[in-house]
Amino acid sequence: MPELTDITIDKEIDARGSFCPGPLMELIRGMKALPVGGVLAVLSSDPGSAKDIPAWIQKARHEYLGAFPEQGYTRFVVRKAH
Repeated sequence: MPELTDITIDKEIDARGSFCPGPLMELIRGMKALPVGGVLAVLSSDPGSAKDIPAWIQKARHEYLGAFPEQGYTRFVVRKAH
């Protein structure tokens, strides 16, 4: 996995305080608006996102760049593959 400092994020969505499936739905909506090759980050404080978001990224066949823990939330980063 790359380091967060090595990744250029094109769009960031703050879904902190939103509960399942909110952060995942925000990710899906954001991906639709992003061009192929674009990088999206979703900030989530929901513990369920640690399972839901990577599973959806794999199923949708995008590139999972990682989950980066912050103070009280996690930044999930994905590159749109198609």
